Amino acid sequence: MPTPQRATTVLDVARLAGVSAMTVSRALNQPQRVPAATRQRVQAAVEATRYVPNLLACGLRSRRSRLVAAIVPALGSPVFAETVQALTATLGAAGYHLMLGQSGYGPVGEDALLQAVIGRRPDGIVLVGVDHSQRARQTLARCGVPVVETWDLTSTPIDMLVGFSHADVGAAVCRFLAGQGRRRLAIVSGADGRAARRAQAFTATADLLGLPPPARVEVEAPTTLGHGRQALRQLLAQHAGVEGIFCSSDMLALGVLTEAAHQRIAVPGRIGVVGFGDQPLAADAEPALTTVRVDGARIGREAALRAIGRIAGSPAPELAALDVGFSIVPRCSA
Repeated sequence: MPTPQRATTVLDVARLAGVSAMTVSRALNQPQRVPAATRQRVQAAVEATRYVPNLLACGLRSRRSRLVAAIVPALGSPVFAETVQALTATLGAAGYHLMLGQSGYGPVGEDALLQAVIGRRPDGIVLVGVDHSQRARQTLARCGVPVVETWDLTSTPIDMLVGFSHADVGAAVCRFLAGQGRRRLAIVSGADGRAARRAQAFTATADLLGLPPPARVEVEAPTTLGHGRQALRQLLAQHAGVEGIFCSSDMLALGVLTEAAHQRIAVPGRIGVVGFGDQPLAADAEPALTTVRVDGARIGREAALRAIGRIAGSPAPELAALDVGFSIVPRCSA
């Protein structure tokens, strides 16, 4: 077996650049304090030796890791893609890197992941959702770093909050479908707390409008196109007269549209379908999907800016809890 090569050290860079190890460190971490010619020599030596700075050691000295951790329920979910991209770009512009983790849709996964993340001493933490265990809330409140919860609203945030009301979404979609003359409604929902709040408000609003109680099919999260197809088959078997369906994700809604086409059910003639998320494929569906649009990019930018400001020692922003709202995007499916 080949003998592993010795790792390049800061001393190797210093020798090649003809400067001290302290000058190398300063050129990499505080370049404004080093003359341009010296910085260029150090950078050339770094590239020649393929030196990778020990960021952990630098963090111990500065008490800054330059990392912000974000925890999302599912890395493969397109719903959170804009938020992750905006977080990455906004943090990067300020000299921070994003560390991304997947918690799943239950508190157990988040609790374990939080312990691992906090043990690595990030400078800030961004979370999707506000449904945390009591243990997680206590851990986050005591960890000593800025915390930004996103994609939801609550009157009791851990620290800072950027999101919108899922209850308002459910109520608005119910009124939208009722405004289209649809009375027999249904919900196809993933099994997670945010989708549940949309479904509860949808049902409560139907009652206020004097509509029959909506039928409901719940599927496991993360939701898939296959779940949507299965859900429509179940709805039609049990509630043949359903006229409007609110799906907790665009992927579920696309599954409903696919199954409706397979069964030659007219959409929106017989059944109106509304999704959630306004993913890029929603506008290209046949028929084009009516859905709920949330500005995920704005959520990511605002969360990053709040974390960066707090890390820098700025006081809490005037809007520590920011409601970014939502909109219904009417297309051809409802």
